[in-house]
Amino acid sequence: MTVSPANTKVLITGTAGFIGFHLARLLLNEGYRVHGYDGMTDYYDVTLKCRRHQLLLQSRGFSATEAQLEDAGTLQQVADDFAPDVIVHLAGQAGVRYSLEAPRSYLDSNVIGTFNVMEAARRLQVRHLLMASTSSIYGANEDMPFAETDKADGQLTIYAATKKANESMAHAYAHLWNLPTTMFRFFTVYGPWGRPDLAYFKFTRAILNGEPIDVYNNGDMYRDFTYVEDLVHGIRLLIDVVPERPASAAEIDEGDSLSPVAPYRVVNIGNSEKVRLLDFIAAIEDSLGMKAQRNYMGMQKGDVPATWANADLLRRLTGYAPRTTLRDGLRAFVDWYRDYYRI
Repeated sequence: MTVSPANTKVLITGTAGFIGFHLARLLLNEGYRVHGYDGMTDYYDVTLKCRRHQLLLQSRGFSATEAQLEDAGTLQQVADDFAPDVIVHLAGQAGVRYSLEAPRSYLDSNVIGTFNVMEAARRLQVRHLLMASTSSIYGANEDMPFAETDKADGQLTIYAATKKANESMAHAYAHLWNLPTTMFRFFTVYGPWGRPDLAYFKFTRAILNGEPIDVYNNGDMYRDFTYVEDLVHGIRLLIDVVPERPASAAEIDEGDSLSPVAPYRVVNIGNSEKVRLLDFIAAIEDSLGMKAQRNYMGMQKGDVPATWANADLLRRLTGYAPRTTLRDGLRAFVDWYRDYYRI
């Protein structure tokens, strides 16, 4: 069901974050009213987060609250006052490797915080709840490309485990309260206004500063790199694809992750192309016109050698598939990086 943007209010958690910022900007440009909810945590540069929010606040359709997801009272009050038609939950403690150092922060933000978001959605009976998951859910799976209908019970990090918990809780809420819910699994997102803790950002900074980069597993790793504007366009289209509880499992098309007992679906959003890490580094080098000093290392604990998305379901549901090439996407990031840091 497609509803006019002018008549739709969207509450987005994490609007000062990388993906939330891009999604909010897209929706504002289309005429939606957007309220952002962000804790402005110091996991990475808070100044970058503030700059993102400053840009969004230039739109009359945007308002924001700075508070933690764990603050259930504030979150509920914000949701009640704004009365959103749709909630898109993107906030949470990010970072696969950081979950080895500070696992409790992932439980607080990703589990308790997400529960608070679901409670707000349940109380308001929103038209559609959409929430971020991750390709890390697939964990130890070896058959690729990963499909939403694959069994995924072998998570390798606390970060991935909390996201799996989110999917399970969301399914239960969808079943119990008839709450239409879509979970999307992201695959290695990159692009302008990105997160400084991510590899492409760190590689670019190091190369420009003449510093070596750490190349794990000796570069024999593969990722499905997804350009951020492609990703948020996919989310935007999925807002209109509201899951409905089927009358029976026989009604569910083959390959569809729709639950047989709930208005609940999981959707991969990826570029459907696995790229070797060494080729990724070469593309950054080409965009910069500089060569990297490479420090080859072994595999990191909790890491996986490859991710690769089967995005057929996204295409079937929306008619859309990510289309930005890696070189075009990295060139856009490098141009933004040089402009933002005046290099």
